[in-house]
Amino acid sequence: MSLTKLHPSLFHPTLRKMHEADVQILPHNLMYPIFLVEKDDDVQPIPSMPGVCRYGINSLKEHLAPLVDLGLSSILLFGIIDDASMKDDQATSADSFYNPVIRALPQLRKWFPNLLIACDVCLCPYSRHGHCGILHADGTIDNDKSIERIAQVAVNYAKAGAHIVAPSDMMDNRIFAIKKFLRHEQLEGKVNVLSYSVKFASSFYGPFRDAAKSKPAFGDRKCYQLPYGSRGLAKRAAKRDVEEGADMLMVKPGMPYLDIARQTKDEFPHLPLFVYQVSGEYAMIYNAAKMGSCDLRTMLTEVLAGMRRAGSDCIITYFVPQLLQWMKGGAL
Repeated sequence: MSLTKLHPSLFHPTLRKMHEADVQILPHNLMYPIFLVEKDDDVQPIPSMPGVCRYGINSLKEHLAPLVDLGLSSILLFGIIDDASMKDDQATSADSFYNPVIRALPQLRKWFPNLLIACDVCLCPYSRHGHCGILHADGTIDNDKSIERIAQVAVNYAKAGAHIVAPSDMMDNRIFAIKKFLRHEQLEGKVNVLSYSVKFASSFYGPFRDAAKSKPAFGDRKCYQLPYGSRGLAKRAAKRDVEEGADMLMVKPGMPYLDIARQTKDEFPHLPLFVYQVSGEYAMIYNAAKMGSCDLRTMLTEVLAGMRRAGSDCIITYFVPQLLQWMKGGAL
């Protein structure tokens, strides 16, 4: 029988803190994902994500200003095209002059000069078929054409003012293509690439697809997103992106994949690691608290501490406005 005693380490709050990992959460450990629409004054509530809205550029300024005052450090932009007729097989709306991200970037840089701005780079919200790349005639992915188009979009976001481009498509070798295009435009040293390196084919994305209007018109994304039971492919995906020049890595979703976050951070400790608390996770926690099944602050703090303990340097979460209110410029 073991005679090891744990209770003597737990009876006093200070003793308990001595045994905890460094899971402090400060504003710079949070990134706020935002949906941008074409109509500049719009605020569009998202039914499947209570408390989250799509914003036009003007309403976004009003929304962000008090959050910046509370310490908001970084945002992640997703563009949405409401008019289905503007979507095509080449995703031309992804970086057109009327794209809300392209139009918002110069304004955001002017309004909030210290805010770090990342842009999601994918073709699905702008494609007629809703897939993340360009397709062959038989409906399969044309990887070579896809990464060329994705790299074009990334460079145009960089030119418009993005500090970070974040490809979420999971195409093979898109990091290499983006880096090549950035070098050609002499932007490589001015723009970081945050790779959605380890993105699983997850059931937790449903509310996001409603929000971004990016549901596939046919089939699914299992041929290019990772199977949820795989550790080996997750390691290979991160290694591939590091070798191609990714500046930062991401694991997505968060809670079901914290073992993968730890694996990725242990493998690449020198690169910042992002964990995305995705829409399904947000809705699950929000609705549980709304029903009275848990206390929102207590549960959310525990979940985020777990993500930090697993190795995340920054957590992407829709709860950022609430978290900043709780933090008031300090730590959570």
